[in-house]
Amino acid sequence: MKKLIVSCLTIGVFLNANAQNYWKKNAGKTAKVILTSSKTNEKMVDKGIVKFEKFGQPKETDACIFVDPDFKYQKLIGIGGAITDASAETFYKLPKNKQKEIIEAYFGKNGLGYTVVRTNMNSCDFSSDSYTYVQDNDTSLKTFNIAHDEKYKIPMIKEAQKVIGKDFTFYFSPWSPPAWMKSNKSLYKGGRLENQYYQTWADYYIKFIKEYEKRGINIWGLTVQNEPMATQTWESCIYTAEEEGEFLKNNLGPTLWKNGYKDKKVMIWDHNRDLIYQRATTTLSDPETSKYASGIGYHWYETWNNKTQLFDNLSETQRAFPDKFLAFTEGCKEQFKMSGIYDVSLGELYGRNMLNDFNKGTALWTDWNVLLDETGGPNHVGNFCFAPIIADTKTGEVHYTYEYYYVGHVSKFIKPNAQRIGNSSNRAALTSTTFMNENGQLVTVIMNDSENDIETNLWIEGMSAKLSAPAHSIQTVIL
Repeated sequence: MKKLIVSCLTIGVFLNANAQNYWKKNAGKTAKVILTSSKTNEKMVDKGIVKFEKFGQPKETDACIFVDPDFKYQKLIGIGGAITDASAETFYKLPKNKQKEIIEAYFGKNGLGYTVVRTNMNSCDFSSDSYTYVQDNDTSLKTFNIAHDEKYKIPMIKEAQKVIGKDFTFYFSPWSPPAWMKSNKSLYKGGRLENQYYQTWADYYIKFIKEYEKRGINIWGLTVQNEPMATQTWESCIYTAEEEGEFLKNNLGPTLWKNGYKDKKVMIWDHNRDLIYQRATTTLSDPETSKYASGIGYHWYETWNNKTQLFDNLSETQRAFPDKFLAFTEGCKEQFKMSGIYDVSLGELYGRNMLNDFNKGTALWTDWNVLLDETGGPNHVGNFCFAPIIADTKTGEVHYTYEYYYVGHVSKFIKPNAQRIGNSSNRAALTSTTFMNENGQLVTVIMNDSENDIETNLWIEGMSAKLSAPAHSIQTVIL
């Protein structure tokens, strides 16, 4: 018989008027619990309400998560995923009813509540082919044309935009400039942007923004370069921290501002947590560079299969640059196997990263492909990956992985502009974060990735509601 661990969750009262009024209205009453448990195969099931009773000082032997509303941190910009060529191509191979189902599942009011969409400028690995928007050696960019995107990618983005409405937050990232602009004359295997093409490449971003906005897709932001320290077999381009800073200061930033795009949110780095502090402190050390940057993007691939990701690098970077937001711009489970799509470890990978990322200051969280096919693609270089939803394009069947549900425990209930408050766990088995929505609603997400069921108490100023956190589960408690 597995040993039960007693745990308590401590949450204080918010000091702003909304929270105080909300708590006064609900004090001593109930909270709603939504649970996903691999043990019982429950997926985002409404477990009803829990009632609060008096509960005194927790003992040192109690496993606890403490939340302190006196400490308020970042506000949430939004949560979402990437509509890549691969996602869009897969989407339009499905029957119309399945297309509608997927859009609603992610962006609809009864779905995950995604408000953020990322896409690729020029091709990336998750494209069926490699492409750019101009002809070779066209330094004037007169041949710039996004017809390629109009077939699949733009229509799917517009479907998402229509459902999201006013909260639609859209940004893009380049994987590589055109080959003729690069030192290795290839879209692939790194190479660097040649100095004489810095301004031409900056003008390219402007062309892209204008063409998308002509089609009613408002651009909220962009990253300078996807994974600027990765020499990949697919589309890639290398920038040192100094080179990225020079390009942003002398070309990209001024060009955006000159064209009336000062409001676009530019994110630097857009690579893993391992070098994020070095990149930020180097690239942003010059005030003339820093003024063009709004955020610092990052991925999780440095140690994605390890429970000890470099989360502290995020908080160190946030402390160094409190005026810049942290943005998780990409992550997925690699090495796709169709036989593994129902493994709970996929969800726990997402839960572990999301909850820790938010607790370290992240304000924007974007998954990688929202949809892939039965091969984990399409992908023109064969690095097939998982996605929260996998569609079998041969049968039309749509599969929802644990990734989908674990992300949903955060994105469905924590809304844009919600503010994170202090949260601390004294047990490794329980990972948690807490946000307050603008209406004062308190949302706490608790993940138990251990082998043991954990009996918990949700403790609020001397009042407690009993909870159960089954092994390999995640739950959202809404007060």
